[in-house]
Amino acid sequence: MISRLRYARIIVVVVTVFYCTGVLSDYLCPSVLAVEVPRGALAEQIKTAESLSAVFEHVAENVRPFVVSISSVKLMKPEQQRGQMPDWWFDFPFRDFFGNRNFDRFFNQDNRGDGYVQQGLGTGVIVDPAGYILTNNHVVEQADEVTVTLFDERSFKAKIVGADPKTDVAVVKIDADGLRPATLGDSDKLKVGEWVIAAGNPFALTSTITAGIVSAKGRSNVGIVDYEDFIQTDAAINPGNSGGPLVNLRGEVVGINTAIFSQSGGYSGVGFAIPSNMTKAVMKSLIERGRVIRGRLGVAIQNLTEGLAKSFGCESTDAVLISEVTPQGPADKAGLKQGDIITRFDGRAIKDTVQLRSLVAATQPDRTVQVEVIRNGRKETIAVRIGELESKQAQKQSEQPQSELGMRMETLTPEIARQLGRVDLRGVIVTSIDPLGAAAKAGIRTYDVVLDVQGRAVASVAEFERELKKYDLKKGVRLRVQSGEMHHFVFIKVQ
Repeated sequence: MISRLRYARIIVVVVTVFYCTGVLSDYLCPSVLAVEVPRGALAEQIKTAESLSAVFEHVAENVRPFVVSISSVKLMKPEQQRGQMPDWWFDFPFRDFFGNRNFDRFFNQDNRGDGYVQQGLGTGVIVDPAGYILTNNHVVEQADEVTVTLFDERSFKAKIVGADPKTDVAVVKIDADGLRPATLGDSDKLKVGEWVIAAGNPFALTSTITAGIVSAKGRSNVGIVDYEDFIQTDAAINPGNSGGPLVNLRGEVVGINTAIFSQSGGYSGVGFAIPSNMTKAVMKSLIERGRVIRGRLGVAIQNLTEGLAKSFGCESTDAVLISEVTPQGPADKAGLKQGDIITRFDGRAIKDTVQLRSLVAATQPDRTVQVEVIRNGRKETIAVRIGELESKQAQKQSEQPQSELGMRMETLTPEIARQLGRVDLRGVIVTSIDPLGAAAKAGIRTYDVVLDVQGRAVASVAEFERELKKYDLKKGVRLRVQSGEMHHFVFIKVQ
């Protein structure tokens, strides 16, 4: 019989042999072996991490001189006060996009105690040693005073050179020496997954740098501006970053930060930046002309589904379907028709509506381009002389103030009707309203469409004015109005 002592010694020997040969090592001490890294390999990993860190440090150091803080002051009338948000926040169609505050512009608004001054803070990018600075339109929109503060804490009053609400791009200018401009890179070369850095002044914390990757490209149908081709990033962006640069690891500005998707008002990992290639063209036009000149084709377009493509004899969905042609527009005059499928525009293959809209807008008016279409299953090439898209400024000039009724109106063109989803409507659209005026008291709201005056249909502002003059507004006049999908009658009486 083996004694207990000899038995214990045998067990110890067996366990030792198994451990030394590796049979039990993974079970007896896995944690120690898991972290055991050859000294040379660990040093190489640390060196790699330090190299990446050095790149970020270098970019951060080079970005600071061309990033500026932009503060603005807007003098407001008592009737403009509606809490801390601009009027459009509360009105159709913007409340569908912004009503739950999913999209927050980074315009920190802070009304003073008297309620008549609105202050804002944003960011800008120096793009020219002459003092031109790129930022967002919503940072300086309707501002009465703009101040730019440089990284060396020098401050200057700025002049608004021009602004483009359709892309949310604006240019301001200061008179200063020793400015170091940014290099605008090629945003088309960005890759999804590529490292990017966002710089700006979130929550008034100047010279803040955050890093992330390009999450997606070509984001559209977001509902922020008319022309959307956003870079999506997870680099932390917060209120105050608006107008700041999105920079690649070479220190080139590849985008201008403009909005975030958030249900809390803060960073949620989804930010949007305007591609640098879009801002270049807009900026050039604003500096040279004070406004953006865009081309116009004169068609309503839609993306192709697989079923639609087959029904029109098209093999691919990478094309755009013409759903409507504006009478006497450039496309109509050239011979383009409803049901044509555009496959190429000016030599560029067309993938979707966002791309085509951008290409048309970037084309100089009066230039003739070749448009390739599929019509009845056959390919055709049609020469089209591009027209000029009426600017927002020009549209505003055409609006007629209705001071007695307390509202401004504009003729409801087919293009505006399509944008509002009211293709068949004819009338005049309410573009702004005095909340204390007769129209507001009668229940009329911004984006309502007036269809007739006392039973007489009106299809333009001129017709509306002519019919209105027939009645004594102190006694009142009846209007038929469409709000959303509902028709109703309104009786307006001026006190």
